[in-house]
Amino acid sequence: MDTSTLTPENLVKDISGLVTLPDVYLRINRLVEDPDSSSADIAKAVSQDASFTVKLLKLANSALYSFPSTVDTVTKAVTIIGTSQVRSLSLSLSVASSFEGLPNDLVSMRNFWKHSLLCALAARHLCREARRCDADALFTAGLLHDIGELIIFNRLPAQAKEALLMVIHSQEEMTVSEAENQIIGFDHSAVGGALAKQWNLPTVLQECIAWHHAPAKAEKHPREVSLIHIANTLAQLAEVDSLDLDDAPPITPDAWKATGLEPDIVETVVRAAQEGFTEIEQLFLGQ
Repeated sequence: MDTSTLTPENLVKDISGLVTLPDVYLRINRLVEDPDSSSADIAKAVSQDASFTVKLLKLANSALYSFPSTVDTVTKAVTIIGTSQVRSLSLSLSVASSFEGLPNDLVSMRNFWKHSLLCALAARHLCREARRCDADALFTAGLLHDIGELIIFNRLPAQAKEALLMVIHSQEEMTVSEAENQIIGFDHSAVGGALAKQWNLPTVLQECIAWHHAPAKAEKHPREVSLIHIANTLAQLAEVDSLDLDDAPPITPDAWKATGLEPDIVETVVRAAQEGFTEIEQLFLGQ
C-alpha cells in the first residue's frame, strides 16, 4: 500500500466491516447518554447479554473492587459500580473479541492483550494513587491504548514488519512509535485515536489513546493521558518482571508532574498489576 498520501483517518475509514463496537456497549452507551433512563434500564440492557452478565458479575466480585459483600445481581452491580463505569467496563470486557476479525501474522494476539491488560491494571492502580479520576475509564483507556497497532498490523503488514525490525536492530533503543513515524509518517497512537474519534468514544478515551506517547499534547485530559503514559511503561516492566525504569520506555518528567505522582510508586504498581492479572486474565483473555 502506498503510504505517501495515507493518513490515520483514511486508514480507519473503512474498518467497520472488520471491527465494530460491541452491541452491549452501544446499548448501554445510549442509555447512559439518555437523561430519562435509570440504572434499572441499564441493568436490563446488560442482562440481555448472558456472556457479558457473567463477566460483569465475576469482575464485580474480584479483587479489583473488593466489595464487602457478594454482588449477585446485575442491578446491584450497576448500582454499586455506577452507570458510566459499567459503560466503560462493557467496552473493556468485549473489546478483545471485537478485534478477532483483524488477523495478523506479526505478533501474538495473546501477548498483545496481555500487555494491554497489564497497562489497564496499572492505570487503574495509578488512578487510585492520584485520586480525583475515574478508575474504570482509565482501565478501559489502558486496555485500548494500543489498538492502532492491530490496524497497522492488518492494513500495513509490510511497513509494520519493517518498523518492528528497525526497533529490534536499533542501536539507540528506538521505540515502536518512533519507527512507525519514520516508516509510515504516523504511529499506532494516531491510528487508535482516529478510530476512537470515529467511534465517538468519550473524549478522555480518545485523548488517552491518541497521546499516550506524547502526554504533553493532550488538550482536555492531560492528567489522565499522563497516567496512561506512565501505566504503559509500568506494564512493560511487569511483563519482564523488572522494577528498573531503564528496562522500559522512558516516562516524561511532565507526566510525573501532571499526575502529582513520584517514581517511588513503581514497585507498588508493577506488583499490583502482576497480581491483578493472575486473577482476571481469564475474564479478558479467555475468549
